[in-house]
Amino acid sequence: MPPDPELNPALGPGGFKLGTVTYNLAKDWDIPTLIRNCVEAGFEAVELRTTHRHGVEPSLSRERRHEVSQAFLDSPVHLLSVGTTCEYHSPDAAVVRKNIEETKRFAELAHDIGATGVKVRPNGIPSEMPEEKVIEQIGRSLRDCGQQSQGYGIEIWLEVHGRGSNIPARVRRMMEVADHPMVGLCWNSNPEDVEDGSVAKSFDLLKPWLRSVHINELWKREYPWRQLFSLLSRAEFNRYTLAEIEANADPVRLMRYYRALWQELCGQGRTSA
Repeated sequence: MPPDPELNPALGPGGFKLGTVTYNLAKDWDIPTLIRNCVEAGFEAVELRTTHRHGVEPSLSRERRHEVSQAFLDSPVHLLSVGTTCEYHSPDAAVVRKNIEETKRFAELAHDIGATGVKVRPNGIPSEMPEEKVIEQIGRSLRDCGQQSQGYGIEIWLEVHGRGSNIPARVRRMMEVADHPMVGLCWNSNPEDVEDGSVAKSFDLLKPWLRSVHINELWKREYPWRQLFSLLSRAEFNRYTLAEIEANADPVRLMRYYRALWQELCGQGRTSA
């Protein structure tokens, strides 16, 4: 059974805002550059993807964690999440356990730097395993991670990701198996969301667990961005849509254009510019 929507902290009054992931636009930016560029372009939150120049990793010292936290607290930019490559679909139990333990280290990091969530992912359905077994394994792994992260007050967000594992109906079953209040999902704006030009069916399947949203190239006419933003608004999604776009030689200018298009697709127009 899906969770009670009233228990989902991402669904409620407040409206959603625009932020970015550091993949790939900001992959070469350190923390001061990231904050400065987001402020200049009007982006209000970030997800720090692992392995990028910002250097925010589980190996970070206690002192450096405090410095990262304070840098964002002293700015108008919210440090929303850390984006990992942790995944739980492998046929090798030792590999799955290693990824679970790594997720727990990222949860501690997220707590120390003042983030809300840790983004994880499925990355396919291995051909040597039955589909339902993979789904069960991912769901149980998520529950394990959620039980650990609850002590830190950190949410675990499963990105709708990977060939075969990004099908909304399958992701819903993963969430149902996980069945933990600290486990939710990250909408990823995939072509697989779209059925007959609409994302309404996929959105309804996954809405109860929605905690974060990745968006990408808003000029792509084949993805119904305006409908997605309308669905988010009607669901009272109150967090961030995070831009996941390619790097550019003039990034702040690109981000300003992106924000302007985002506003138009949201129906905000010039009134919120």
